[in-house]
Amino acid sequence: MALEDRSRWLALYVLCLGTLMIVLDVTIVNVALPSIKDDLGFTQASLAWVVNAYLLTYGGFLLLGGRLGDLFGHRRLFLLGLSLFTAASLWCGLSTSEGMLIVARSVQGIGGAIVSAVSFGLVMTLFTEPAERAKAMGIAGFVASGGGTIGVLLGGVLTDTLNWHWIFLVNLPIGAVVILLSLRLLPPTPGHAAGESIDFGGAVTVTGALMLAVYAIVNGNQAGWASGQTLGMLAGAVALLGLFVVIESRVRQPLMPLRLFKLRNVATANGVAVLWAAAMFAWFFMSALYLQLVLGYTPLQVGLAFVPSNIIMGALSIGVSAKLVMRYGIKRPLGTGLLVAAVGLALFARAPVDGNFIIDVLPSMILLGFGAGIAFNPVLLAAMNDVEPQEAGLASGFVNTSFMMGGALGLAVLASIAASRSNHLLAAGNGNLSALLGGYHLAFIVGAVFATAAAALGVGVLRVGQAPAFEGEPVSAEV
Repeated sequence: MALEDRSRWLALYVLCLGTLMIVLDVTIVNVALPSIKDDLGFTQASLAWVVNAYLLTYGGFLLLGGRLGDLFGHRRLFLLGLSLFTAASLWCGLSTSEGMLIVARSVQGIGGAIVSAVSFGLVMTLFTEPAERAKAMGIAGFVASGGGTIGVLLGGVLTDTLNWHWIFLVNLPIGAVVILLSLRLLPPTPGHAAGESIDFGGAVTVTGALMLAVYAIVNGNQAGWASGQTLGMLAGAVALLGLFVVIESRVRQPLMPLRLFKLRNVATANGVAVLWAAAMFAWFFMSALYLQLVLGYTPLQVGLAFVPSNIIMGALSIGVSAKLVMRYGIKRPLGTGLLVAAVGLALFARAPVDGNFIIDVLPSMILLGFGAGIAFNPVLLAAMNDVEPQEAGLASGFVNTSFMMGGALGLAVLASIAASRSNHLLAAGNGNLSALLGGYHLAFIVGAVFATAAAALGVGVLRVGQAPAFEGEPVSAEV
């Protein structure tokens, strides 16, 4: 292998390591949530903000991060995002209060969004030959999908053997190594959109709208759903969202070109992503709490409990999902995967107080791994099917943003539903564990409904047409 080729592949591995840091931070936190709750005094409902703070800014800044990469160079923005993420990880690790951790997680999300948004562009710059590019994207996809397995296991090990602070502090040496290697291996990528405007107004309004909505939902039980605070915040969220639409329809370079949402498959894929994410984050968040707070698992045991589903999910999303799309089109794998995931969530809704891992946990984990692994590629391909090749990255970016926003809003709704149900059961005279489990059961049922609705939307509305080709081979399939 020529030296130049070796350097390009080494640069890819550095990019993958940076991506792995971001992926880890989505899942590594889940197994430490009960420890964080006890240490910093979070309530059951406000604990969702440890996850939501990251998801909101991550989703809100994905599109802006990609735009800044176009303007100022992908390599420069990758280094900036990675430095911000690493510094915020130190801030998270040193947090001693609820507010301090939530703000630090928000900053982490901004850094993670920038890194994720420009990584794809850097891979495209490094590899121009179609065969090499396909191989490189396959490696990057494996890291993105399989990183969740490492996250839940590493989170359990660090929380169990040290403490929850180390799930964030572990990013410091990794970040430092990636920054140093990036400076040496990544090629300079000057911005190619000089003179074009940045849609800061769009970024501020859409992120503000979502944060107001999530805050209103998370605090709805405590403040009252009909209170002036809750209704006022929800009204403010709607107003900001309306302002965002107005801005996007008028600016010269919008953050989210609204014309793409006139395309049926793009709009449908984003709707599916919102519902699916709400269901998936219910799984990660609620099942981790069930295992630790109801069954009494240690953080390490919780991490190990997630390993089977994450291995299955990663393995299927690498190659099997794409092969299923090639054979059956997009609709059937998407619908089947989401329905299998819905069954997995529904099974969790019957888990007892004295549940057994083999009988009450593992079947759900396996079904959720299969469902998520099968549906991963079809939802992205559905979005890209209606757009021109030069806009495929933008369409997939929209779906990624919708996924993160759906996860944040869905998690807020489900955490609030669970807390409300638990409080009602406690008031009715149920024991603490029974009441807690009753809340989780309702959240799992609602999550299953979300996944079923996503399947129905995808199968019922997606247009039948030409399937995207893989590795240059045109294939006609039902989409």
